[in-house]
Amino acid sequence: MKLRYSHTSPYARKAWMTAIECGLDDKLEMIKTNAWASEADFIAENPLSKIPALILENGVTLYDSPVICEYLDSQHSGHKLFPDHPVERWRQLTLQALADGILDAAVAIRIEQTIRPEDKRWDGWMDRQQAAIIRALDVLEKEVGHWGGVFLIGPISVACALGYLDFRKAVADWRTGRPHLSHWFTTIHNRRSVRDTEPQE
Repeated sequence: MKLRYSHTSPYARKAWMTAIECGLDDKLEMIKTNAWASEADFIAENPLSKIPALILENGVTLYDSPVICEYLDSQHSGHKLFPDHPVERWRQLTLQALADGILDAAVAIRIEQTIRPEDKRWDGWMDRQQAAIIRALDVLEKEVGHWGGVFLIGPISVACALGYLDFRKAVADWRTGRPHLSHWFTTIHNRRSVRDTEPQE
């Protein structure tokens, strides 16, 4: 399998972390990809020109990160990151969606601040994205104590979201007023999947 990724993409990081947690990282050929370049071979694999993209050995390409992560989880016989029990499954999928929403907002802020011409930037749009991130972080602070120390797809997604906030500074220090979430984020750094996939310029 080939994984299209970059060291700065939190969505690609989630797929990479999932592969490590599933014991499949040694089966991946990691292909650094600049999604903004829209190279012809990449567009042929993913018409959206977005990463991550997972190219299977039969030539089929999977995207985006939730699909890739669930596929990877189906390819091993160990502890599943996507639970079968309906109650826990929906809880994990919702937590994943909340974390991905933080990322969507943070990436939107990043684009507004660095790519859009300065005279066309919309402060109200950035304020809206930051408010969404703050609300989501407050929910995570209340819920983190109920995760029971398990590292399923929900917490994996949260780890990627918090790591990206540290990396890109989309909001002011997210740790302030959130001691439980901050402590959790510190403790998970002993996992190889977290350490080995830290974002880099």
